[in-house]
Amino acid sequence: NLESKQRCYRCGFLKQKINKSISFDKLIQKYIQKNDDTLIRFLLYRDLRTKGYVVKDGFGFGSDFRVYERGNYGLKDAKFIIFAFNEGTQQKLGKLYKNIEEITKMGKEPIIAVIERRGEIIYYKINKMNFLENKPEFEMKDFNFN
Repeated sequence: NLESKQRCYRCGFLKQKINKSISFDKLIQKYIQKNDDTLIRFLLYRDLRTKGYVVKDGFGFGSDFRVYERGNYGLKDAKFIIFAFNEGTQQKLGKLYKNIEEITKMGKEPIIAVIERRGEIIYYKINKMNFLENKPEFEMKDFNFN
């Protein structure tokens, strides 16, 4: 799980049950072979934990994490739902829009975390936006150019 990877990262290695040590790099490589998103999810998890948040796995809607406000874990439900994306990857907005709409109805704040190629993370808070039909208020015949 991500908490054990965080501990392994802090110490530089992880002692297994059979008393062997494994380096953090080797551990990540093993997980990457099974799941390409492991490093991205770890970077995001580590960033949120170092900022003092309690981070748990997402609960559906295509989300990656549930994040609790500082000091509220166990007292209140998660306030934020995080969707992680690699920089430069394409996403289908229709499905994301539906997920965000459902999360918002539940009183949670959807956040998109974009992980740049250098490992930096940028967070975007999502708000519902409605696009209205663009109707011109004036037509060219309404103007006198002489």
